[in-house]
Amino acid sequence: MQDQLLEFIPEQAQAQVKALLAKDNLVIKVKQERKTKHGDYRQLPNGMHQITVNANLNAYRFLITLIHEVAHFEAFAKFGRFIKPHGKEWKLTFQHLMLPFLRPEIFPMEVLPLLAKHFKNPKASSDTDTQLALALKKFDEDDDKTYVFEVSLGKTFKLYNGRVFKKGNTRRKRIECVEVKTGKLYLFNPNAEVEILDK
Repeated sequence: MQDQLLEFIPEQAQAQVKALLAKDNLVIKVKQERKTKHGDYRQLPNGMHQITVNANLNAYRFLITLIHEVAHFEAFAKFGRFIKPHGKEWKLTFQHLMLPFLRPEIFPMEVLPLLAKHFKNPKASSDTDTQLALALKKFDEDDDKTYVFEVSLGKTFKLYNGRVFKKGNTRRKRIECVEVKTGKLYLFNPNAEVEILDK
């Protein structure tokens, strides 16, 4: 499986990833797309440690997600299982593991400064870093997506799960959207993928 996994990441990162995974002896599974997450880590009942990563991610996002999940394993192994999943121990581990990959041989030049900024204080999901998420999405195969920040004020749109919203005002980092069916107000990440209903 480890050799198949290497097909999903940038070529110049493959040797480092192979060495890292050999050291940690993790079970890695590539899964079909899950809308709510890019990957996850968990300890299996038999004591082994498993990481899953979505198959539909572009090579750069796949690498970041894989290292994100390896950082969970290493942080728990080093600091114990009572740490917060995305607390300071995980952040330090993620920074340490990701630093050797932040090179122009691995990531495009336009993405590197955004990655450097992101890794000063990594978040639970790179999707919450709007600039980085949009820069990474440019490398997706399906690049004809529409994002909520592109929707005009007052227009309605649909999410992947069928829920319909009307776009409202933009706050500092989020966009107010009202669910049409319930009238409830939700705050959206600007780069949430949507389908516009009224052009």
